[in-house]
Amino acid sequence: MGITLFIAIIVLLVLGFPVAFALAISAALAVLVGGRYPQLVVFKEMFTGIDSFPLMAVPFFILSAELMSGGALTHVLLRFAAQFVGHLRGGLGYANVLSLTLFSGISGSALADAAGPGSMMVKMMDKAGYARPYSAALTASTAVVGPIIPPSVSMIIYAMQDENVSVGGLFMAGFIPGILIALAMAGVNWWVCKKRNYHSSEPRPSAREMWVTSFKAIPALMLIVLIVVGIRFGIFTPTEASVVAVFYALVCGKWIYRTLEWKAIPGITARSAMLTASVLLVMATSAAFAWVLTVEGIPQYLSQLIISWELSPALFLVAVNILLLVFGIFMEPLPGVMILVPILAPIAFSLGIDPTHFAMVVIVNLTLGMITPPVGGLLFVTAVATRVSITDLTREMPLFLLAHLAVLILLTFIPELSTWLPHSLGFQ
Repeated sequence: MGITLFIAIIVLLVLGFPVAFALAISAALAVLVGGRYPQLVVFKEMFTGIDSFPLMAVPFFILSAELMSGGALTHVLLRFAAQFVGHLRGGLGYANVLSLTLFSGISGSALADAAGPGSMMVKMMDKAGYARPYSAALTASTAVVGPIIPPSVSMIIYAMQDENVSVGGLFMAGFIPGILIALAMAGVNWWVCKKRNYHSSEPRPSAREMWVTSFKAIPALMLIVLIVVGIRFGIFTPTEASVVAVFYALVCGKWIYRTLEWKAIPGITARSAMLTASVLLVMATSAAFAWVLTVEGIPQYLSQLIISWELSPALFLVAVNILLLVFGIFMEPLPGVMILVPILAPIAFSLGIDPTHFAMVVIVNLTLGMITPPVGGLLFVTAVATRVSITDLTREMPLFLLAHLAVLILLTFIPELSTWLPHSLGFQ
Protein backbone atom coordinates (compact mmCIF):
# COMPACT_ATOMS: atom_id res chain seq x y z
CA MET A 1 0.00 0.00 0.00
CA GLY A 2 2.79 2.43 0.88
CA ILE A 3 4.66 1.88 -2.38
CA THR A 4 1.47 2.26 -4.42
CA LEU A 5 0.58 5.43 -2.51
CA PHE A 6 3.88 7.18 -3.25
CA ILE A 7 4.15 6.06 -6.87
CA ALA A 8 0.56 7.15 -7.54
CA ILE A 9 0.88 10.60 -5.95
CA ILE A 10 4.13 11.34 -7.80
CA VAL A 11 2.75 10.23 -11.18
CA LEU A 12 -0.54 12.10 -10.75
CA LEU A 13 1.17 15.34 -9.70
CA VAL A 14 3.59 15.11 -12.61
CA LEU A 15 0.61 14.60 -14.94
CA GLY A 16 -0.89 17.82 -13.59
CA PHE A 17 -3.81 16.47 -11.57
CA PRO A 18 -5.23 18.92 -9.01
CA VAL A 19 -3.72 18.19 -5.60
CA ALA A 20 -7.02 17.17 -3.99
CA PHE A 21 -7.82 14.62 -6.71
CA ALA A 22 -4.25 13.31 -6.74
CA LEU A 23 -4.44 12.67 -2.98
CA ALA A 24 -7.83 10.94 -3.17
CA ILE A 25 -6.95 8.73 -6.15
CA SER A 26 -3.62 7.76 -4.57
CA ALA A 27 -5.33 6.71 -1.34
CA ALA A 28 -8.01 4.76 -3.22
CA LEU A 29 -5.44 2.92 -5.37
CA ALA A 30 -3.35 2.06 -2.30
CA VAL A 31 -6.40 0.57 -0.53
CA LEU A 32 -7.38 -1.33 -3.68
CA VAL A 33 -3.92 -2.82 -4.13
CA GLY A 34 -3.58 -3.64 -0.42
CA GLY A 35 -6.83 -5.61 -0.43
CA ARG A 36 -7.15 -5.51 3.37
CA TYR A 37 -9.77 -2.77 3.62
CA PRO A 38 -12.96 -1.95 1.71
CA GLN A 39 -12.87 1.04 -0.64
CA LEU A 40 -15.52 2.69 1.52
CA VAL A 41 -12.84 3.40 4.14
CA VAL A 42 -11.39 6.14 1.90
CA PHE A 43 -14.69 8.05 1.97
CA LYS A 44 -15.06 7.42 5.69
CA GLU A 45 -11.63 8.95 6.39
CA MET A 46 -12.37 11.89 4.11
CA PHE A 47 -15.50 12.65 6.10
CA THR A 48 -13.73 12.13 9.43
CA GLY A 49 -10.99 14.53 8.35
CA ILE A 50 -13.41 17.45 8.15
CA ASP A 51 -15.76 16.44 10.98
CA SER A 52 -14.31 18.91 13.48
CA PHE A 53 -15.72 21.84 15.45
CA PRO A 54 -12.54 24.00 15.20
CA LEU A 55 -12.71 23.58 11.43
CA MET A 56 -15.97 25.55 11.39
CA ALA A 57 -13.81 28.67 11.79
CA VAL A 58 -12.57 28.31 8.21
CA PRO A 59 -15.78 29.18 6.29
CA PHE A 60 -16.63 32.02 8.69
CA PHE A 61 -13.19 33.67 8.41
CA ILE A 62 -13.40 33.35 4.63
CA LEU A 63 -16.88 34.91 4.64
CA SER A 64 -15.80 37.76 6.91
CA ALA A 65 -12.93 38.60 4.55
CA GLU A 66 -15.28 38.60 1.55
CA LEU A 67 -17.74 40.85 3.38
CA MET A 68 -15.02 43.32 4.34
CA SER A 69 -13.76 43.41 0.76
CA GLY A 70 -17.29 43.96 -0.53
CA GLY A 71 -17.69 46.74 2.03
CA ALA A 72 -14.88 48.91 0.57
CA LEU A 73 -12.37 47.81 3.20
CA THR A 74 -9.70 47.38 0.54
CA HIS A 75 -9.94 51.03 -0.54
CA VAL A 76 -9.91 52.24 3.06
CA LEU A 77 -6.77 50.27 3.93
CA LEU A 78 -5.00 51.34 0.73
CA ARG A 79 -5.58 55.01 1.49
CA PHE A 80 -4.58 54.49 5.12
CA ALA A 81 -1.31 52.79 4.16
CA ALA A 82 -0.41 55.15 1.30
CA GLN A 83 -0.70 58.30 3.43
CA PHE A 84 2.30 57.30 5.57
CA VAL A 85 4.74 56.14 2.87
CA GLY A 86 3.32 57.13 -0.52
CA HIS A 87 5.47 60.28 -0.78
CA LEU A 88 8.80 58.45 -0.20
CA ARG A 89 11.11 57.02 -2.87
CA GLY A 90 9.45 53.74 -3.76
CA GLY A 91 6.50 54.89 -1.69
CA LEU A 92 3.82 52.96 -3.55
CA GLY A 93 5.89 49.80 -3.05
CA TYR A 94 5.92 50.45 0.71
CA ALA A 95 2.19 51.15 0.56
CA ASN A 96 1.72 47.81 -1.19
CA VAL A 97 3.59 46.01 1.61
CA LEU A 98 1.78 47.87 4.38
CA SER A 99 -1.72 47.48 2.93
CA LEU A 100 -1.28 43.75 2.28
CA THR A 101 0.07 43.26 5.81
CA LEU A 102 -2.95 45.06 7.26
CA PHE A 103 -5.35 43.14 5.03
CA SER A 104 -3.76 39.82 6.02
CA GLY A 105 -5.05 40.41 9.54
CA ILE A 106 -8.54 40.16 8.09
CA SER A 107 -8.39 37.72 5.19
CA GLY A 108 -6.03 35.00 6.47
CA SER A 109 -5.45 34.06 2.83
CA ALA A 110 -2.49 34.80 0.57
CA LEU A 111 -4.62 34.33 -2.54
CA ALA A 112 -7.24 36.82 -1.32
CA ASP A 113 -4.53 39.39 -0.55
CA ALA A 114 -2.95 39.07 -3.99
CA ALA A 115 -6.21 39.08 -5.94
CA GLY A 116 -7.79 41.91 -3.92
CA PRO A 117 -5.72 44.84 -2.64
CA GLY A 118 -2.59 43.47 -4.33
CA SER A 119 -3.98 43.74 -7.85
CA MET A 120 -5.23 47.27 -7.11
CA MET A 121 -1.79 48.34 -5.90
CA VAL A 122 -0.15 46.91 -9.02
CA LYS A 123 -2.39 49.11 -11.18
CA MET A 124 -1.44 52.19 -9.12
CA MET A 125 2.28 51.33 -9.29
CA ASP A 126 2.04 50.75 -13.04
CA LYS A 127 0.58 54.22 -13.58
CA ALA A 128 3.36 55.71 -11.42
CA GLY A 129 6.10 54.22 -13.62
CA TYR A 130 7.03 51.02 -11.78
CA ALA A 131 7.73 47.95 -13.92
CA ARG A 132 4.56 45.89 -13.83
CA PRO A 133 6.37 42.53 -13.35
CA TYR A 134 8.24 43.99 -10.36
CA SER A 135 4.99 45.28 -8.84
CA ALA A 136 3.40 41.87 -9.29
CA ALA A 137 6.41 40.10 -7.73
CA LEU A 138 6.29 42.45 -4.73
CA THR A 139 2.58 41.72 -4.36
CA ALA A 140 3.00 37.93 -4.51
CA SER A 141 5.94 37.99 -2.11
CA THR A 142 4.13 40.14 0.45
CA ALA A 143 0.85 38.23 0.16
CA VAL A 144 2.66 35.30 1.79
CA VAL A 145 2.03 37.17 5.06
CA GLY A 146 -1.69 36.33 4.70
CA PRO A 147 -1.55 32.83 6.26
CA ILE A 148 0.99 33.92 8.92
CA ILE A 149 -0.59 36.95 10.58
CA PRO A 150 -3.84 35.81 12.25
CA PRO A 151 -6.47 34.76 11.50
CA SER A 152 -4.91 31.90 9.55
CA VAL A 153 -6.50 28.79 8.08
CA SER A 154 -3.11 27.04 8.08
CA MET A 155 -2.76 27.61 11.83
CA ILE A 156 -6.22 26.20 12.51
CA ILE A 157 -5.35 23.07 10.53
CA TYR A 158 -1.95 22.75 12.22
CA ALA A 159 -3.48 22.88 15.70
CA MET A 160 -5.76 20.00 14.70
CA GLN A 161 -2.70 17.89 13.84
CA ASP A 162 -0.59 18.65 16.92
CA GLU A 163 -2.16 18.51 20.38
CA ASN A 164 0.82 20.37 21.89
CA VAL A 165 -0.25 23.70 20.38
CA SER A 166 -3.46 25.73 20.43
CA VAL A 167 -5.08 27.87 17.76
CA GLY A 168 -4.88 30.94 20.00
CA GLY A 169 -1.20 30.34 20.71
CA LEU A 170 -0.39 30.00 17.02
CA PHE A 171 -2.39 33.13 16.22
CA MET A 172 -0.25 35.10 18.68
CA ALA A 173 2.95 33.45 17.43
CA GLY A 174 2.31 34.64 13.87
CA PHE A 175 2.55 38.38 14.54
CA ILE A 176 6.32 38.79 14.84
CA PRO A 177 7.20 36.46 11.91
CA GLY A 178 4.60 38.22 9.77
CA ILE A 179 6.02 41.64 10.61
CA LEU A 180 9.56 40.41 9.90
CA ILE A 181 8.50 39.21 6.46
CA ALA A 182 6.82 42.55 5.74
CA LEU A 183 9.99 44.40 6.80
CA ALA A 184 12.10 42.13 4.59
CA MET A 185 9.85 42.87 1.59
CA ALA A 186 10.10 46.60 2.34
CA GLY A 187 13.89 46.21 2.41
CA VAL A 188 13.89 44.61 -1.04
CA ASN A 189 11.63 47.40 -2.29
CA TRP A 190 14.07 50.02 -0.95
CA TRP A 191 16.98 48.33 -2.73
CA VAL A 192 15.21 47.87 -6.07
CA CYS A 193 13.72 51.38 -6.10
CA LYS A 194 17.14 52.84 -5.36
CA LYS A 195 18.77 50.87 -8.17
CA ARG A 196 16.02 51.57 -10.70
CA ASN A 197 15.37 55.11 -9.52
CA TYR A 198 11.65 54.71 -8.91
CA HIS A 199 10.58 58.13 -7.65
CA SER A 200 7.30 59.03 -6.05
CA SER A 201 5.06 61.76 -7.41
CA GLU A 202 2.63 61.50 -4.50
CA PRO A 203 2.45 64.66 -2.36
CA ARG A 204 2.64 64.29 1.40
CA PRO A 205 -0.91 64.63 2.78
CA SER A 206 -1.71 67.32 5.29
CA ALA A 207 -2.14 66.52 8.96
CA ARG A 208 -5.89 67.04 8.62
CA GLU A 209 -6.11 64.63 5.66
CA MET A 210 -4.10 62.00 7.57
CA TRP A 211 -6.35 62.34 10.59
CA VAL A 212 -9.53 61.94 8.53
CA THR A 213 -8.15 58.92 6.62
CA SER A 214 -6.91 57.26 9.81
CA PHE A 215 -10.24 57.85 11.55
CA LYS A 216 -12.09 56.19 8.67
CA ALA A 217 -9.76 53.18 8.86
CA ILE A 218 -10.31 52.55 12.59
CA PRO A 219 -13.41 50.31 12.20
CA ALA A 220 -11.59 48.13 9.64
CA LEU A 221 -8.46 47.85 11.77
CA MET A 222 -10.49 46.99 14.86
CA LEU A 223 -11.48 43.59 13.47
CA ILE A 224 -8.10 42.02 14.17
CA VAL A 225 -8.05 43.69 17.61
CA LEU A 226 -11.48 42.24 18.34
CA ILE A 227 -10.35 38.72 17.37
CA VAL A 228 -7.06 38.83 19.31
CA VAL A 229 -8.46 40.42 22.47
CA GLY A 230 -11.51 38.15 22.47
CA ILE A 231 -9.42 34.98 22.20
CA ARG A 232 -6.76 36.17 24.65
CA PHE A 233 -9.23 36.97 27.45
CA GLY A 234 -11.39 33.91 26.86
CA ILE A 235 -14.42 35.86 25.68
CA PHE A 236 -14.80 33.44 22.78
CA THR A 237 -12.96 30.55 21.15
CA PRO A 238 -11.28 30.90 17.73
CA THR A 239 -14.32 29.25 16.13
CA GLU A 240 -16.68 31.65 17.88
CA ALA A 241 -14.35 34.52 16.94
CA SER A 242 -14.86 33.67 13.27
CA VAL A 243 -18.64 34.07 13.65
CA VAL A 244 -18.18 37.37 15.50
CA ALA A 245 -15.93 38.50 12.64
CA VAL A 246 -18.71 37.82 10.11
CA PHE A 247 -21.24 39.95 11.99
CA TYR A 248 -18.67 42.69 12.56
CA ALA A 249 -17.76 42.72 8.85
CA LEU A 250 -21.45 42.95 7.95
CA VAL A 251 -21.98 45.89 10.31
CA CYS A 252 -18.87 47.69 8.98
CA GLY A 253 -19.79 47.24 5.33
CA LYS A 254 -23.50 47.97 5.60
CA TRP A 255 -23.87 50.58 8.34
CA ILE A 256 -20.43 52.13 8.97
CA TYR A 257 -18.93 52.44 5.46
CA ARG A 258 -22.34 52.07 3.81
CA THR A 259 -20.93 50.53 0.65
CA LEU A 260 -22.16 46.95 1.07
CA GLU A 261 -25.42 46.39 -0.78
CA TRP A 262 -27.87 43.64 0.14
CA LYS A 263 -27.94 42.51 -3.49
CA ALA A 264 -24.18 41.78 -3.27
CA ILE A 265 -24.63 39.30 -0.41
CA PRO A 266 -25.59 36.28 -2.58
CA GLY A 267 -22.48 36.71 -4.73
CA ILE A 268 -20.27 37.13 -1.66
CA THR A 269 -21.67 34.02 0.01
CA ALA A 270 -21.31 32.04 -3.22
CA ARG A 271 -17.62 32.99 -3.54
CA SER A 272 -17.08 32.14 0.13
CA ALA A 273 -18.77 28.77 -0.36
CA MET A 274 -16.55 27.97 -3.34
CA LEU A 275 -13.38 28.90 -1.44
CA THR A 276 -14.52 26.92 1.59
CA ALA A 277 -15.30 23.89 -0.56
CA SER A 278 -11.85 23.98 -2.15
CA VAL A 279 -10.15 24.16 1.25
CA LEU A 280 -12.26 21.39 2.79
CA LEU A 281 -11.83 19.14 -0.26
CA VAL A 282 -8.05 19.35 0.09
CA MET A 283 -8.35 18.67 3.82
CA ALA A 284 -10.64 15.67 3.32
CA THR A 285 -8.44 14.01 0.73
CA SER A 286 -5.32 14.79 2.78
CA ALA A 287 -6.92 12.99 5.73
CA ALA A 288 -7.50 9.87 3.60
CA PHE A 289 -3.91 10.03 2.33
CA ALA A 290 -2.58 10.44 5.88
CA TRP A 291 -4.69 7.48 7.05
CA VAL A 292 -2.99 5.17 4.55
CA LEU A 293 0.39 6.40 5.77
CA THR A 294 -0.65 5.69 9.36
CA VAL A 295 -2.01 2.16 8.85
CA GLU A 296 1.16 1.28 6.96
CA GLY A 297 3.26 2.52 9.87
CA ILE A 298 5.22 4.94 7.71
CA PRO A 299 5.20 7.86 10.22
CA GLN A 300 6.42 5.56 12.99
CA TYR A 301 9.13 4.10 10.75
CA LEU A 302 10.36 7.53 9.69
CA SER A 303 10.28 8.75 13.29
CA GLN A 304 12.43 5.86 14.49
CA LEU A 305 14.78 6.30 11.54
CA ILE A 306 15.32 10.01 12.19
CA ILE A 307 15.69 9.49 15.94
CA SER A 308 18.34 6.82 15.28
CA TRP A 309 20.45 9.45 13.51
CA GLU A 310 20.79 11.22 16.87
CA LEU A 311 20.56 14.67 15.33
CA SER A 312 20.86 17.74 17.51
CA PRO A 313 17.78 20.03 17.56
CA ALA A 314 19.58 22.54 15.31
CA LEU A 315 20.53 19.91 12.72
CA PHE A 316 17.02 18.48 12.83
CA LEU A 317 15.54 21.92 12.10
CA VAL A 318 17.96 22.39 9.20
CA ALA A 319 16.98 18.98 7.79
CA VAL A 320 13.27 19.79 8.22
CA ASN A 321 13.70 23.12 6.45
CA ILE A 322 15.36 21.45 3.48
CA LEU A 323 12.64 18.78 3.35
CA LEU A 324 9.82 21.32 3.55
CA LEU A 325 11.35 23.65 0.97
CA VAL A 326 11.52 20.77 -1.50
CA PHE A 327 8.09 19.44 -0.51
CA GLY A 328 6.54 22.90 -0.76
CA ILE A 329 7.61 23.26 -4.39
CA PHE A 330 5.17 20.51 -5.39
CA MET A 331 2.50 20.60 -2.66
CA GLU A 332 0.17 23.28 -1.30
CA PRO A 333 0.54 24.30 2.39
CA LEU A 334 -2.68 22.70 3.68
CA PRO A 335 -2.02 19.12 2.50
CA GLY A 336 1.60 19.63 3.55
CA VAL A 337 0.47 20.39 7.09
CA MET A 338 -1.98 17.48 7.12
CA ILE A 339 0.58 14.93 5.90
CA LEU A 340 3.87 16.03 7.44
CA VAL A 341 2.98 17.49 10.84
CA PRO A 342 1.83 14.16 12.39
CA ILE A 343 5.23 12.74 11.37
CA LEU A 344 7.57 15.60 12.24
CA ALA A 345 5.96 17.31 15.25
CA PRO A 346 6.40 14.35 17.67
CA ILE A 347 10.07 14.06 16.70
CA ALA A 348 10.61 17.78 17.27
CA PHE A 349 8.89 17.52 20.65
CA SER A 350 11.06 14.55 21.67
CA LEU A 351 14.17 16.61 20.82
CA GLY A 352 13.05 19.40 23.14
CA ILE A 353 12.04 21.86 20.41
CA ASP A 354 9.24 24.19 21.51
CA PRO A 355 6.04 23.08 19.71
CA THR A 356 5.02 26.66 18.90
CA HIS A 357 8.47 27.45 17.51
CA PHE A 358 8.39 24.33 15.34
CA ALA A 359 4.87 25.14 14.16
CA MET A 360 5.91 28.56 12.90
CA VAL A 361 8.96 27.14 11.11
CA VAL A 362 6.72 24.62 9.35
CA ILE A 363 3.96 27.09 8.44
CA VAL A 364 6.32 29.78 7.14
CA ASN A 365 8.35 27.22 5.21
CA LEU A 366 5.38 25.56 3.52
CA THR A 367 3.85 28.95 2.73
CA LEU A 368 6.98 29.88 0.78
CA GLY A 369 6.12 27.07 -1.61
CA MET A 370 3.28 29.25 -2.87
CA ILE A 371 5.80 31.61 -4.50
CA THR A 372 8.40 29.01 -5.48
CA PRO A 373 8.52 27.99 -9.16
CA PRO A 374 7.58 25.80 -10.96
CA VAL A 375 4.24 25.14 -9.15
CA GLY A 376 3.79 28.21 -6.91
CA GLY A 377 0.02 28.64 -6.91
CA LEU A 378 0.27 32.21 -5.64
CA LEU A 379 2.47 33.14 -8.61
CA PHE A 380 -0.20 31.99 -11.07
CA VAL A 381 -3.02 33.77 -9.22
CA THR A 382 -1.00 36.99 -9.10
CA ALA A 383 -0.05 36.70 -12.78
CA VAL A 384 -3.70 36.34 -13.78
CA ALA A 385 -4.93 39.10 -11.43
CA THR A 386 -2.28 41.59 -12.58
CA ARG A 387 -2.09 40.52 -16.25
CA VAL A 388 1.63 39.79 -16.12
CA SER A 389 3.19 36.77 -17.80
CA ILE A 390 4.37 34.10 -15.40
CA THR A 391 7.83 34.22 -17.04
CA ASP A 392 8.29 37.95 -16.39
CA LEU A 393 6.96 37.56 -12.87
CA THR A 394 9.35 34.70 -12.08
CA ARG A 395 12.36 36.74 -13.27
CA GLU A 396 11.67 39.30 -10.55
CA MET A 397 11.42 36.74 -7.74
CA PRO A 398 15.06 35.85 -6.76
CA LEU A 399 15.67 38.86 -4.46
CA PHE A 400 12.35 38.32 -2.73
CA LEU A 401 13.01 34.60 -2.25
CA LEU A 402 16.42 35.38 -0.73
CA ALA A 403 14.78 37.81 1.71
CA HIS A 404 12.22 35.16 2.67
CA LEU A 405 14.98 32.61 3.26
CA ALA A 406 16.80 35.09 5.50
CA VAL A 407 13.66 35.49 7.63
CA LEU A 408 13.19 31.72 7.73
CA ILE A 409 16.76 31.28 9.01
CA LEU A 410 16.12 33.84 11.76
CA LEU A 411 12.91 32.08 12.79
CA THR A 412 14.68 28.71 12.79
CA PHE A 413 17.57 29.69 15.05
CA ILE A 414 15.90 32.33 17.24
CA PRO A 415 12.92 30.54 18.83
CA GLU A 416 11.92 33.64 20.82
CA LEU A 417 10.73 35.31 17.63
CA SER A 418 7.91 32.78 17.58
CA THR A 419 7.45 31.95 21.24
CA TRP A 420 7.89 35.20 23.16
CA LEU A 421 4.50 36.76 22.43
CA PRO A 422 2.26 33.68 22.91
CA HIS A 423 4.13 32.60 26.05
CA SER A 424 3.94 36.15 27.46
CA LEU A 425 0.17 36.10 26.94
CA GLY A 426 -0.23 32.74 28.66
CA PHE A 427 -0.69 30.47 25.62
CA GLN A 428 1.10 27.14 25.15
